[in-house]
Amino acid sequence: MNKNQKIALGCGGAGCLGLIVVIIAGGVIWYLQSGSSRGRTYNLNTNSNSNANVTGDSSNTNDNTGSSSSMSDDDKHKLYHAASATKDTNTMVRVWKKLGLTGADGTPNENYTTFARDHIGWLFRNSDFMREVNTEEKARAYVNAHIDD
Repeated sequence: MNKNQKIALGCGGAGCLGLIVVIIAGGVIWYLQSGSSRGRTYNLNTNSNSNANVTGDSSNTNDNTGSSSSMSDDDKHKLYHAASATKDTNTMVRVWKKLGLTGADGTPNENYTTFARDHIGWLFRNSDFMREVNTEEKARAYVNAHIDD
């Protein structure tokens, strides 16, 4: 095998590996974006139905946001991922409020976008946790056990 053939093999292998990484990253981004649009739609519908409760819930929202500051970033990402894995919009909104990712009216704020972007990198580093909450039931149990931490 000559030098040019070795170079061609190396470039071809690196290209295939790069393509696989791009496809996986694209899939993760698509999944997160499709999940966040469902949440936005729900939040908009909820806000129109629950405006009378906004003032009554404002103290709870502040308490939840304050308590999330004592959570580590890793714990926040675990709670966020588990909530998403439940596929239950009410649970996701509850966790988003807990993490301070929504405004008082329930719509995602600027923190949501930043957190979701950071979550993509977190996913690649925490595949073990993703396997731990790989069913809706396991994810719901994790959320219920850790939402009040």
